[in-house]
Amino acid sequence: MGGTLGPMTGALRAGLRAAVACIACLLAGCNNNPWPHGAAAANTLYTTTQESSPRHLDSTASYWSNETPFTYSIYEPLYGYAYLKRPYELVPKTAAAVVKPHYVDAAGRPLPDDAPPEAIAESIYDIPIKHGILYQPHPAFAKDAAGHYYYHHLKPGELGNRRTPFDFEHQGTRELVAEDFVYALKRQATTRITTPIFSTFAQYVVGLAEYGKMVKQEDAKLLAGTDKSSLDKPFLDFRRWPLAGATAPSKYLLRIRIKGKYPQWNYWMQMTFMAPVPWEEDAFYSQPGMAERGLSADTWPIGTGPYMMAEYVRDRYHRLTRNPNYRGEPYPCEGEPGDRAAGLLADCGKRTPFIDNIVIVVEREKVPRQAKFRQGYYDNEVLDRNDTGMPYRVEMQDSEAVRRSYLEKGFRLDRSVDVNSYFIAFNMLDPVIGDSDDPVTKERHRKLRQAISIAIDWEEYSKVFPQKAGVTAMSPLPPGIYGSREGTPEGIDPITHRWVDGHAVRRPISEAKKLLAEAGYPDGRDAVTGKPLVLNYDFYAAPTPGIKSEIDWVVRQFAKIDIQLEVRATDNNQFQDKVRKGKYQVFWLGWNADYPDAENFLYLLTTKAGKTKYDGENTSNYSNPEYDRLFERMKSLDNGPEKQHLIDELVAIVQRDAPWTMGFFPYSSVAVQRWVHNTKSAILIRDETRYLRIDTADRVAAQRAWNRPVWWPLTLIAAAALALLWTARRTLQRRERTNARGEVLAGDGLAD
Repeated sequence: MGGTLGPMTGALRAGLRAAVACIACLLAGCNNNPWPHGAAAANTLYTTTQESSPRHLDSTASYWSNETPFTYSIYEPLYGYAYLKRPYELVPKTAAAVVKPHYVDAAGRPLPDDAPPEAIAESIYDIPIKHGILYQPHPAFAKDAAGHYYYHHLKPGELGNRRTPFDFEHQGTRELVAEDFVYALKRQATTRITTPIFSTFAQYVVGLAEYGKMVKQEDAKLLAGTDKSSLDKPFLDFRRWPLAGATAPSKYLLRIRIKGKYPQWNYWMQMTFMAPVPWEEDAFYSQPGMAERGLSADTWPIGTGPYMMAEYVRDRYHRLTRNPNYRGEPYPCEGEPGDRAAGLLADCGKRTPFIDNIVIVVEREKVPRQAKFRQGYYDNEVLDRNDTGMPYRVEMQDSEAVRRSYLEKGFRLDRSVDVNSYFIAFNMLDPVIGDSDDPVTKERHRKLRQAISIAIDWEEYSKVFPQKAGVTAMSPLPPGIYGSREGTPEGIDPITHRWVDGHAVRRPISEAKKLLAEAGYPDGRDAVTGKPLVLNYDFYAAPTPGIKSEIDWVVRQFAKIDIQLEVRATDNNQFQDKVRKGKYQVFWLGWNADYPDAENFLYLLTTKAGKTKYDGENTSNYSNPEYDRLFERMKSLDNGPEKQHLIDELVAIVQRDAPWTMGFFPYSSVAVQRWVHNTKSAILIRDETRYLRIDTADRVAAQRAWNRPVWWPLTLIAAAALALLWTARRTLQRRERTNARGEVLAGDGLAD
């Protein structure tokens, strides 16, 4: 009897549990919402970043696009761009005004504004700083009643279990002063962290190159006798050593001296490299145990901007929260024609920011990320990308039902060509495909790169991957940048294209194979050894299904001329390590303009910007003395015929040497929900978070409408579970009656 009743009792229990679960789900309103209950009604922006957490949030080290949503929300440089105006216009941020430099000759005598560049020894910028700007609350500023810092003299072990700045009892702040910008410029010479822009700044800021050498010597003295493997390093205090090119004549006046005439310096002052750095930050984070706990400016930066880091969970999510000390700069009241009709001026004059919190999830996979956007759970699909709208536009073209659905939902998917590019390029330090001191080898390698440049069909790429489509590039300069000749007969790349019937036509594969043979690799094999030519291809993202199809496409392009490609896909951080060490051959890379000037694109190919030798942004490590000479002349010129002529010469040199395959200029289209107001995304506008406003009521209603539960499966399951329960109960009852009758009969037999 026990063996019969046991399983039946289990079936009853299972059926009961299933029925109760389904009924509970029906009553509770089960859904697929990834956020806590009530999150849609909160004044919070929900968005994502790809691949991984930002590697550097330290303003000196940060130079990657996925870091900018954080850095431009936390830090405030001297200048910014007018949010709504095009062409881009500089406006003051922490500076009280955008200033023009005054010029002096080699003897220090003043020169007129129209002095020829060759007569100008220095450009001097005197920048007034706004009064009353406060840093965010942070324990680095906390002082006791006597004015002593609470947390500047921690001994080993005193850090305790603290892992965030909020774990310290005391918080403090202080006013921003001009010396903080001086400290930031000096800090570009640090030896403690990566400094991607030091080589560039050292060319222009008076004395910075020499300052870097001195700091290296002084830091060696500080580190003498210390454990080299220890993460703890003594405080490197840049206040100790003056820098001729950066001074503070008064509390609110910053003076920067630039060598010669360099009109682009104003643009650099709107980047976070020129954000103020309080010395207290370095002093605080250099204490024992801080580095081991992840307490640094790379994870918990200190700024004066509208937001501050509130949560940092590596490779999972991050939360920015409103900086309570932010002064509330007003929303702009001017823009382009049509901005008022588009509702972009409705918040004119109101204090920013409008949003309380920004949640940024590390979402590596495209499919779940897009699914959550379609369901209304992400407000902006990827905050640091300007191409996320393209997949939705393609889907709308492919399906009328999808088009109606997206229009009804009100997705914002505007498209334009922006000032950025993607390209496949070559490491010019590589002995197989790069430059050479031997003229014969140099020419062979040049022809190899030219052959590959013809073979990689970027026009085909835009057709195969319409979600990432763009305009095929003929030079490093995108449309909209002064000096670009894209779309004209004069602008074609003569190595890869011909001008036929009013448009550019890619040269045939036969020409690429001819160049390959002249390079010493007929049919893709070494003419001497007969071995196949195998090249390494480095890509800065893991080979997920979506990425793998693009990688496979690249492999096929090389295969068209019989070159084998060994794919080495890594995450972004590993890729950056690899290129700094020079351990790569062929790579994919993108570039977003720092500022709207040809110099910002063409400097990517200058010798002093070499990635491996100088830790700059010339990832191809291209070096050409003639190119460098022409670039030095071009960069100091204002827009005009002379500058255009030099740009044309520079582009021609690069086209012939082919360190890049040029690639394409992608269409810009951001996927944003209808309830996110004041969106006007552009590559150069990185501080948009403080202008955005959310209609939370609309978001709540949309999420409810777009994610209505489909109840019938649960109802069917519940009914089936109840039926199973009823059947099991009836069966059990019958068996109990049968067993009871058997017991009676057995009893009668015993009595006889």
